[in-house]
Amino acid sequence: MVSIGSKALRRRRRSSMGREGKKSKKPKKGSSTHEYESDTNNNNNSYSSSSSSRIRKQVDPETTKYLSQISNLFESDGVALEERSLICANALEETKGKEFEIATDYILSHTLETILQGCDVDNLCAFLHSSANQFPFIAMDRSGSHVAQTAINSLASHLQYDYDQHTHSLVEEALTLICNVIAANSLDVMCNCYGSHVLRTLLCLCKGVPLDNSGFYLSKSTTALAERLNFKQFSSNKDAFHSGFPILLNSLVSQMFNHATKYIKSLQLDQFSSLVFQTTLRVLAGNDELLLDVIPILLGCKNKNNAEGNLIETAIVPELKNLFKEPGFSHLMEVVLEVSPVALFNELFTKVFRNSLFELSSHQHGNFVVQALISHASDQDLMELIWDELRPNMEGLFQMGRSGVVASLIAACERLHINEHKCCQVLAKTVCLADESSKWIVPRLLFLDSYFNCEDKSSWIWQSGAKMNVMGSLILQSIFRFNSEYIKPFITSITSMDTAHVLEAVKNARGSHVIEAFLCSGAPGKQKRRLVAKLQGHFGEVALHSSGAFTIEKCFTACNLSLRETIVSELLAVQSELSKTKQGSYLLRKLDVDGFAASPDHWRSKQASKESTYKEFYATFGSSDTRSTKNDGFLADTSNNKPNSNNVKEMRKEIDQSLGSSSFLSTDGFNRNPKKAKQKNKKNAEIGGNEDDSSRKKKRSKKEKVESGYDTAGTKAAKTAKKRQRNRDASEASGKKLKTSDE
Repeated sequence: MVSIGSKALRRRRRSSMGREGKKSKKPKKGSSTHEYESDTNNNNNSYSSSSSSRIRKQVDPETTKYLSQISNLFESDGVALEERSLICANALEETKGKEFEIATDYILSHTLETILQGCDVDNLCAFLHSSANQFPFIAMDRSGSHVAQTAINSLASHLQYDYDQHTHSLVEEALTLICNVIAANSLDVMCNCYGSHVLRTLLCLCKGVPLDNSGFYLSKSTTALAERLNFKQFSSNKDAFHSGFPILLNSLVSQMFNHATKYIKSLQLDQFSSLVFQTTLRVLAGNDELLLDVIPILLGCKNKNNAEGNLIETAIVPELKNLFKEPGFSHLMEVVLEVSPVALFNELFTKVFRNSLFELSSHQHGNFVVQALISHASDQDLMELIWDELRPNMEGLFQMGRSGVVASLIAACERLHINEHKCCQVLAKTVCLADESSKWIVPRLLFLDSYFNCEDKSSWIWQSGAKMNVMGSLILQSIFRFNSEYIKPFITSITSMDTAHVLEAVKNARGSHVIEAFLCSGAPGKQKRRLVAKLQGHFGEVALHSSGAFTIEKCFTACNLSLRETIVSELLAVQSELSKTKQGSYLLRKLDVDGFAASPDHWRSKQASKESTYKEFYATFGSSDTRSTKNDGFLADTSNNKPNSNNVKEMRKEIDQSLGSSSFLSTDGFNRNPKKAKQKNKKNAEIGGNEDDSSRKKKRSKKEKVESGYDTAGTKAAKTAKKRQRNRDASEASGKKLKTSDE
C-alpha cells in the first residue's frame, strides 16, 4: 500500500492534468487568500516599507490536494524511512516556483516543514537555492518564519549527524546564497518580529553553535543572574557542534552593519533589532578585531578609530547615558559589556560610567547595565573605583529596590577577593541600626522589602507567612561563601534565630537555600550543629517538603554521629510517605535509612568508617582551611574552598562508592533477599558443624569486623596486615625450632 501511494504521489502531476476533481475545501481564514503578512506596526522606519507591498497569491487547488495527501500519508505512520526521503524529494520538486505561496500558507506551511525535516541534504539545499530570492519575505511571515527556521535547523542537523566534506560543501554553498539575500534585506528582517528569530538562528548556524542554546539565541534572565552572582560560570566560550563558517559569518555581519550604520539611531531603540544585535555580539565573542569595529557603531560613533583611548567618541557620552534607560538598548548594552575587549571595557568605564554609577543604578533599566558592568569587571583596581563610588549608597539602593546592584557588588568582591571584609561590615551596618544586636541581620535580609518599607525600623519583627525576598536570599548565599572570619555577625544572626523561624525558613525555597549555604560555609561545625539542633523533632516534616530534602542532606553532612542518628531515626518514622516523593527516595538512599532500620549498629560502624577515611583524606589532601576545621565535622562541605572544591567532591564520591561497594554489599543483599541469605547461613552452619564453638566465634567476630567497615580505613588495614605478618613469621620461626629439636 505504501509503494502504491508513493507511486501515485510521484505521478500526480501527469495524472491530474486536465482532470476535473471535486471542489477543494475552502481555505481557512488567513491561510492563502490575503496579503503577505509582515509585522510593520513596530517599525516606523522608511527602510521597512518595501516588505509590506508584496502580494501573496493563492496556492492552486492541485498543489493543495497533493500536499494534503502527503500530510495524511505521514500522519498515518505508514511510510518506511527509505520511502519517506523519496516522497519528500518529489514533494519539493512540486514546490518549485511556488515556495513563497506554500511557505506562507497557514495550513500548507506545516506540511512543508515536515517535508524539509525528512528530506536529504541534497534536496534541502536545492530547495534553498530555488527559494533564495523569496527567503527574506518567507522569513518575515507569520507562517513562513517557521518554515525558514525549520530549513536552517535541518541544515544544522545534517552538519551534526551526517557530516562529511560533501555535506559541508553543499551547506556552505546554500548558506552563502541565503546569507547574501538576507544581508541585502537585513534591516527589514531584523526589525520584523518574525524575521528577527530567523536571522538569529542563521547567525548561530554560521557560528557553529547549537541552535537550541539559549545563551546565544536569547539569554534568560535567570541564567544571567546566576552568572553575575557566581552561582554559574560565565559561558561566553561555549562548545560548538561543528567548526562553523567563520568567513561567511564575518561577511554577513559586515554587510549587516554597513546597511545599519545610516539608521543606527532608530535601530538602537527597536526591540527586535536589539535581539539580533545581542546574538551577533555573542557569536563574535573572542573576535576582538571585528568587535572593535561593530560595537562603536552600535553605540552611535560616527568615525572609525581603533586607537586605544579613542574608541569611544566623547560627543556621544551624554546621549549614551540616556539610552541606558531605554529597555531595548539596556539589554543590548549588557551584552556589549559581556563581550567587549579589555581596552574597550576600560574606556567605557572611564568615559561613560565613572561618577554616574549611582544615577544609573537608580533607574529601573539602567541598574541592569550597572550590574553587567560590575559582573564583568576583571581588574581589582577597576573594582576598587566601583566600590568607592557605590559603597556609601548601599542603603539608598536598598530603599529604591535596586538590591540587584548590591548583590552584584558583593559577588564581584568575592570573585576578585577585594574588600571582602569591608563588604560584610557595610552590609551588616546597612540592615542593623546603631547599637543593635546582630541577630536581626539575616531575618531582615530575608524580608528585605518589608524591612526597608517599614517606617519605624526599630520595631520591625519577623514577618511570619510573608514572602521572602529573592535578592535578599541570593545576597546571603553569596555572603556565606566568604571567609568565616569576615562573616561572624552573619553566623551569630542565623544561629540566633528562633526555632519557629528556622523551621519556616527551611520550608521556604528561598530560605532553605540560605540555610544550605550556611551549612556549606566555612563556619565552625559547632555553630552549624547549633542551628541543626533547632530542627530536632521536625526532620521528617521538613524532608516531606519539596525543597526540604536537600536541606536535610546538608544537615546530615554537617552533623556529628549523634545528630545524624537522630535525623535518620526521624526519617524512618515517615519512610513510607517519603518514599513516594522523588526527592524523598533519593534522600532515603543517600542516608541509608534502610540500613539503619535493619541494623543500627552496622549503620553506626559504617559512618565511623567513613569518618576515619575522610579525616585521613583531608589530613593528606585538604587545604589549610580544611585541616584547621576537620575536627568540627568530618563530613563538612568544603565547597567554599573554591580551588579544591571540584576535586574534593569527586574524591568524596569515590570514597563513598568504595566504602559502599565492598564492605557493605553483604548487608544490602541480606535486606533485599532474606531467603537467600537464610539459606546461605544454613549452608555455612552445616559446613562448619565440626568446628568447635570457640573457633566459630573467632571467625564470626572477624567477619563482622570486615563487614562493619573497620578494615576499610587505609591505616587500620595496614596495621592489621603488618600484625598478621609478624605473627606468621613468629609461628614459622617456632616451627623451625620444634623441627630442629625433634631431629
